[in-house]
Amino acid sequence: MKFEHRSQRDRSIFHAQPASSAKQRNLIVASLLFLGILSTCSLATSAQANAVAGQKPQAALLAVPPRSWVVDTVARELDALHHKGSYIRYRMHLVDDKGDRVRDIIESRDGTVARLILRDGKPLTDEQDKAERQRLNDMLANPSAFAKHVKSDDSGKKIADSLMRLMPDAMIYTYVPGQPQTGKNPGMTEIVLDYEPNPKFHPPTTTAEALTGLRGRAWIDSKTKQLLRMEGNIFQGINFGWGMLAHIYPGGTLTIEQVEAGNGRWIFSKFVERITVRALMVKTLNIKTDVDASAFQPVPEMSYQDAIHILLNTPLPK
Repeated sequence: MKFEHRSQRDRSIFHAQPASSAKQRNLIVASLLFLGILSTCSLATSAQANAVAGQKPQAALLAVPPRSWVVDTVARELDALHHKGSYIRYRMHLVDDKGDRVRDIIESRDGTVARLILRDGKPLTDEQDKAERQRLNDMLANPSAFAKHVKSDDSGKKIADSLMRLMPDAMIYTYVPGQPQTGKNPGMTEIVLDYEPNPKFHPPTTTAEALTGLRGRAWIDSKTKQLLRMEGNIFQGINFGWGMLAHIYPGGTLTIEQVEAGNGRWIFSKFVERITVRALMVKTLNIKTDVDASAFQPVPEMSYQDAIHILLNTPLPK
């Protein structure tokens, strides 16, 4: 059970592609990795539901059909995907084929903005910082460029939304014997489910074909119905457009973890991706991405211009 989605976060899979086929591969990878548009997760679970779930012993929790947990968790993730009035600031550490970068990120009502603050574990040089400041100032001077970024992000959200709604029926879910807990959430009872493609599921769209080659395991908080961890394995090749648009090779893996970031807001804390994609029957991409998010703090609602000014006025780490 995976929930993504592309978000405003910078991921190599959306930047390491030739322009001629970037759009197609963006759709492909978004369909594979729609694991919750993670940088915008929020929680929308009633206190009454939490209390009822918290009172149930494990035997009672496991008496619930596994699919029911998936239905509720998808609902939570859809709430998170379209969250309103919840904004945070955090740091994102990204390692991919472009190097090792840390960004300071602020969510605004207009979209997410980010400033590069570390590269390869070192402070930016004066030249690098000057280029980053220029990029942000250009964004202030050219709102249409920022609007294009937001439009692209909205497209990813639509893909994520449509795929998440398919998850209860696209997969078969079973409880894992012994219910092995992650150990990272003391006091939480985690529901642990294995999933694999439902042979009766027929993908209604090209991007939905990504669901036919994925299986793995998911951990769900029994109180909030929030996804805590998800592991996915691409166990068989996945063709898009009969393989002419793209082919995802078997052997790929995906991992995501989420945490409560305060004020009932959940967000990704870790994302690891290892997949191999052949695009348009020509170029093969070996994608290796590691993302860690931390230092979450709520921020008031603001425009993207105000968010950029805050980033520019924040001293760089030494």
